[in-house]
Amino acid sequence: MKTTAPEILNKLKALKLIISDVDGVLTDGSFYIGENIEVKRFHSSDGLGFLLLRLVDFPVAIISGRHSTATLARTRALHIPDDLVFQDSYVKNDAYNILKARFGLQDEEIAFIGDDYIDTPVMKRCGVAFAPANAIPEVRKLADYVTKTPGGHGALREIAELILRAQERLDEALKKLHGLY
Repeated sequence: MKTTAPEILNKLKALKLIISDVDGVLTDGSFYIGENIEVKRFHSSDGLGFLLLRLVDFPVAIISGRHSTATLARTRALHIPDDLVFQDSYVKNDAYNILKARFGLQDEEIAFIGDDYIDTPVMKRCGVAFAPANAIPEVRKLADYVTKTPGGHGALREIAELILRAQERLDEALKKLHGLY
């Protein structure tokens, strides 16, 4: 059964941590691989979404099934601490449990963004499961909220603003953002 608007609003208000997959969520899922190099395309809208969350001290963690130096470069550019970035994590529940314990949270206080089969075990546990518009049908069906935006095109930004609005913290984030320049 899908979550109703009042139910999702209450769930969003309870969130204290966002965990995101990378490939297909923060990227469009494409890889450009050459000799000794891998390139991924990340979207600047998501970068601003991460910044808005950071400005109000809302933590974001990453759990990816594969290791990529491009992912690590992007997370470092976004000031996500290395100890909140889990790569080569095919069993995402293991990293999820570490993060849950580290922050002392209950499942209801954690959001997860995923797009493929590997993400479903965590999506079934967390308080709010998100999927980008380009997620596989089974994941979209499992999600509490499916973004209008596909992965790699600002889906994280859409989710960040949705959560910050629900928690009445978007104005605070924007005020701090505007204070930066």
